[in-house]
Amino acid sequence: MILGGNNWLGVLGGGQLGRMLSLDARRMGFNVLTWTGGDRSGAAATADQIIDAPFDDPNALDEFTKKVQVATVEFENLPQTTLEKVEDRVKLFPSPQAVTICQHREREKNFLSENGFACAKFKVAHDLITFKQALQELHCDVIVKTAEFGYDGKGQVRLNKSLSEQEITQAWEAFDGGRVVIEECISLQAELSVIVARSSKCEILTYDPVENIHRNHILDVSIVPARIPESIQAEAKDIALSIADTLQYVGILAVEFFLSADGRLVVNEMAPRPHNSGHHTLNACTCSQFENQARAIAGLPLGSTKLLSPVVMMNLLGDLWIDENTPPNWDPITSSQGASLHLYGKREARAGRKMGHATFMDNSLEKTIEQVNVVREIFKLPTV
Repeated sequence: MILGGNNWLGVLGGGQLGRMLSLDARRMGFNVLTWTGGDRSGAAATADQIIDAPFDDPNALDEFTKKVQVATVEFENLPQTTLEKVEDRVKLFPSPQAVTICQHREREKNFLSENGFACAKFKVAHDLITFKQALQELHCDVIVKTAEFGYDGKGQVRLNKSLSEQEITQAWEAFDGGRVVIEECISLQAELSVIVARSSKCEILTYDPVENIHRNHILDVSIVPARIPESIQAEAKDIALSIADTLQYVGILAVEFFLSADGRLVVNEMAPRPHNSGHHTLNACTCSQFENQARAIAGLPLGSTKLLSPVVMMNLLGDLWIDENTPPNWDPITSSQGASLHLYGKREARAGRKMGHATFMDNSLEKTIEQVNVVREIFKLPTV
């Protein structure tokens, strides 16, 4: 694709990831058409044009695919039939196959284990009998997750190995008879992620591994450089690159890892899109994950993933809002030297909803963390 021409990128999904992709893609000269699926949050407003219709609307499909030369996704919980219909008409990156693997925990775990990528021990259950059998075979504390449509801790529960028969039955009934993935509980030393950019011409790069801290199952803070041994970071990068190559992936892929207390590095999840833990790249890297997403799907050379400064990214959740329409005073962030505030334009705040993020940069990681902790104390958040 030629930059500055009448080229249209299509985005499936109307959230903040598409918003940030639109901002970077438009800066490069692309036009952006966002198909929201009928669930427009306000974050999609940065696109040149919006189709605010359900993903099964045939007229929306026609309008979308007649307009764009290439399309991508900004979240994974998309109907497989829609992805396939789009791919039949225009180039779609990543492929429907890659997205459907990542959107379904059972398929994801099977992909990882079948291709030799270390993941937590797991079993799959589809009824009470197989549920009880899986718990008995794993015989450890477990996390039970719905096989599909889960993120930010949704659709999962932790169970200990000493449950009674009645408690096991109650736990199963809470999942309404759907398929579940049952994983061993891993005693964590740290969590990290690697963002991979892979182009349609098979050029591939990674960003520096990110150390992640979660609160209530939602990413709270990301730290780069990660305070994790370099040997572990190198291993994580190698695994993430191998996963992207195995998937023949095109676009931005995030691979999340657990580092266990006993030193095991295991893949937790994959996201077929830019990732919350990569938001720091907007300020702290030569080329952001969003610009590289546009470059990758358009067949352009990838941009440098070089880290320019130590950085900490902090999520801003709806919990900080005074009420659903009233944000807090942002002076603690905007008055902090080296900080940048990013708000997503969502109409209503609610607890746990990602409303924005802030990045903090300084010439040392220690000073950067000091900046963050000053702000977090003002907002009555746990320090890093």
